[in-house]
Amino acid sequence: MSPSPRPPSDQAHRFPASEAEWRQKLTPEQYRIARQEGTERAFTPGNHNDEKRSGTYACVGCGTRLWASEHKFDSGTGWPSFYQPAAPEAVAVKTDYKLLLPRTEVHCAACGSHMGHVFRDGPAPTGLRYCINGAVLTFEPKASE
Repeated sequence: MSPSPRPPSDQAHRFPASEAEWRQKLTPEQYRIARQEGTERAFTPGNHNDEKRSGTYACVGCGTRLWASEHKFDSGTGWPSFYQPAAPEAVAVKTDYKLLLPRTEVHCAACGSHMGHVFRDGPAPTGLRYCINGAVLTFEPKASE
């Protein structure tokens, strides 16, 4: 299974926030990553990389559920990594040419916020590694934990 090379959803119009409103909603680091396609440093404290509880991860921009803890794995990269999204339609991808080699960017399909990148070196069953910036995620633990 490979990510489809489709651009981020143009559904961002459902969130009619201006850039000033996005800046108000997000911290400067979240804004840099989500709205300017930045990347946080690996092993940033509090980035959900070490989160072991069961639960769900959502987009900090719009609250859309993007990732589930049962799909998370320790990639050793210093970023939260998942082998698949919570639902295929939750994320959108596009090719990123910011470095010499093209990479596949991952965005929230609902609001267009940049999440990270997906690589083809992940575990079974997909072989994918969605390497996600923890700063643009919120975590909701399962009620039983």
